[in-house]
Amino acid sequence: MCGFVSVYNYNRIPVNAEMLRKMTDILSHRGPDDEGIKIDEFVGFGFRRLSIIDLEHGAQPMANDSQDIWLVFNGEIYNYRELRNWLMDRGHAFRTDSDTEVVLRLYEENGEECVSRLRGMFGLAIWDKKREVFFAARDPFGIKPVYYCETPYGYMVASEIKALLASDRVDREVDGQSFYDYLTFQYVPEPATMFRSIRKLMAGHTLTIKNGVLTTKPYFEAKFAPEETRPFNDLAEEARSVLQESVWLHRNSDVPRGAFLSGGIDSSSLVGMLQQLEPTKTFSVGFESEGYSELNLARKTAAYFGTEHHEISVSADAYLHALPKMIWHMDEPVADPSAAGIYFVSQLASRHVKVVFSGEGADEFFGGYNIYREPLSLRVFEQMPEGIRKMAGALSHWMPAGMKGKSFLERGSRPLQERFYGNAKIFEDAEKNMILNMPASRSENFVSARGITAPLYEKAINYDDVTKMQYIDIHTWLRGNILMKADKMSMAHSLELRVPFVDPAVFQLASKIPTRYKVSSSGTKLLLREAMKDIVPPDVQSRKKLGFPVPIRVWLRNEWYGWARELLESSDHIPWIKKSKALRMLEDHRAGKYDASRKLWTLLVFIIWHQMYIAQFQTAPSALASPVNV
Repeated sequence: MCGFVSVYNYNRIPVNAEMLRKMTDILSHRGPDDEGIKIDEFVGFGFRRLSIIDLEHGAQPMANDSQDIWLVFNGEIYNYRELRNWLMDRGHAFRTDSDTEVVLRLYEENGEECVSRLRGMFGLAIWDKKREVFFAARDPFGIKPVYYCETPYGYMVASEIKALLASDRVDREVDGQSFYDYLTFQYVPEPATMFRSIRKLMAGHTLTIKNGVLTTKPYFEAKFAPEETRPFNDLAEEARSVLQESVWLHRNSDVPRGAFLSGGIDSSSLVGMLQQLEPTKTFSVGFESEGYSELNLARKTAAYFGTEHHEISVSADAYLHALPKMIWHMDEPVADPSAAGIYFVSQLASRHVKVVFSGEGADEFFGGYNIYREPLSLRVFEQMPEGIRKMAGALSHWMPAGMKGKSFLERGSRPLQERFYGNAKIFEDAEKNMILNMPASRSENFVSARGITAPLYEKAINYDDVTKMQYIDIHTWLRGNILMKADKMSMAHSLELRVPFVDPAVFQLASKIPTRYKVSSSGTKLLLREAMKDIVPPDVQSRKKLGFPVPIRVWLRNEWYGWARELLESSDHIPWIKKSKALRMLEDHRAGKYDASRKLWTLLVFIIWHQMYIAQFQTAPSALASPVNV
């Protein structure tokens, strides 16, 4: 796990060494063990290394024998030993035991097609001097981030946005459409970022620069192909085998390993499989508010497995003091309160291990979110004539807020693509127009949330509604929120986080599962639970999903109220939010009129982010203090 920067000047002027060094240094948290700089006239690479495999070798940037191909690589390749043997059979000689050199040799052998053979998580960049081609790629599901931008001199590609900004060649201007999307999704869907001038390389895509022209193209697409006649137990056995293989492969490292452990099936499954292979250290987090901690459940599961267990409980004060650092490390505003859980448990784990397993991806692949059961509960509407459905929707608009049945009628009267944009839907479009501090004519030019997901629904047109929801989440929520916070919050503490569920072989298995094996009126992840029944404790096998519950609803009414009000009051310099509307929302939330905590959190995170990235770019988290005293 590492961080890289790369510069390609299409006007062929030499790369500025001081600038490259500055861009590289800002990524020291991603790679505290080693650094490297390579400048080849108008192309430059900077690298920070977190040593995981072949600790004494594998330094980057890495070149081939003839010094005409250079590579920087962030991530881990879990099938690198298999690929290494294949390459040796084809005549390649190796100087190191690192997976980095395997990627380099594979590029020599297969060129840009090499990425299709990599099983792992990665962002990489290659300078092919002989062909004068700059090549970059991101792993199939977007576990590792890759950003790029164009400057007056050429292009820059890096592991984090802050490295691009450190060049002082990139405009720090908010993209209006991105902010509009953020208000709905709580993150900016790729390929956009919150910066008008910076883009994300989409998951499963490559980037090529040839003769000064940049192009991107996909090399992987997640597709479902359910095997409807396959027996349930047969698929469950295959799932267990594939997952055990994935866990075994993900153990590749020359440093201590551990695992995050909550009270749910995902992390418990990983810990159970890992503990069968080696003694495991486990790490858990909870929050100091009644009903917002899984520590007791995690402690019980750890005792069942016999792990060396560590835990941390986070107070409202500790959360708020760490918040600016969390937002700085995130690069963009991501208003998921549970990001703090990963931040604090990563901080704890980093004191004991250098690699940690985590359960991201299981919900999207195996059907774990409760909202995936919604199509089952709304089946009655499918039998209704269209006119009756419209009448039900009209009736719901006349019903008072909070009235029983209002939400059911409202959801049932609308097709899936009009009500489901992914796991988070913070502001409706009408609500956004009320909170946006801009002329209505300008906001009307923005594409709605439905416009973001419409192309995905087109590709998923032949799937049933539950599978469509999974498809939408895999292409939006998983990469934009779940994996983003996992990468950034763990790397804030120089900790490599591995996600064995987010694996091409695991997805291939998951894609075969019929919907009736995933969700029912009584539960979720049915097949995964069956596959893991002999591995996890019986109470975990049937436990409902909890996630990282964070008490922001409670804290914004109590401990955080003064801080939130002061922060909103200070937002005059931010031309995006109507301060009066935001303050009214805070008061209504405090009075208990309705729960506005997620909407408020989305605004508050954006304000802090704007202060440190737009108003004045902060170059180090140590320079940041708590927003106010609490």
